[in-house]
Amino acid sequence: MTSAKDTFGGEITLSEQGLPDWLTAVARASHTIEPQQLSRFLPPAVGGRKSAVLILFGEGERGPELLLMERSSSLRSHAGQPSFPGGSLDPQDGDPERDGPLRAALREAEEETGLDPAGVQLFGVLPRLYIPVSEFVVTPVLGWWRRPSPVAPVDAAETARVFTVPVADLTDPANRVTTRHPSGHRGPAFAVGGALVWGFTAGVIDRILHYSGWERPWDSSRQVPLDWRA
Repeated sequence: MTSAKDTFGGEITLSEQGLPDWLTAVARASHTIEPQQLSRFLPPAVGGRKSAVLILFGEGERGPELLLMERSSSLRSHAGQPSFPGGSLDPQDGDPERDGPLRAALREAEEETGLDPAGVQLFGVLPRLYIPVSEFVVTPVLGWWRRPSPVAPVDAAETARVFTVPVADLTDPANRVTTRHPSGHRGPAFAVGGALVWGFTAGVIDRILHYSGWERPWDSSRQVPLDWRA
């Protein structure tokens, strides 16, 4: 992808200017993280469904926080699973090798949560990753919620709820667990916000916490089932 200061088409800018001090560690890590440091599932040389997710950091009553959503239980894919806002690139999003993922991340976040994209400052991207079960090639786009706006499910058939999770809860060892997928894959998870964040989303959060220096020692032997609820 690009550096964190490129401008696409004069309309979407990746900028670190004015970020709060606590976010500089994330921005700095985004410059050096290699794909294999984020996941063992890497995009194929050809093919895959191009997509993007918005990893949006804000600041709430309890300090830094992250925007998440919970997908509707009626969906055929990823039903009831917490995730970042995001989805497939559309033709109108532009070049998938340049500004397409940035536009898609903002567009999907607006369509799913109702947030105002004008209040979001994009400051970086992470290496593309792969979700084998859906064949998505995902670009994680990093954003700072510079001017927060109201958020809520736009379409109840797709989104059950939209919520924020304090970073303090994500780094709290008491909230960190491990899950095992029916496929046998074992990975990190977070028991936060009344839900279990697992899979791709939890894996990316786990690596951001680690490479940003926010991670605290936790017991990876503590395992919970995928249907865990608070």
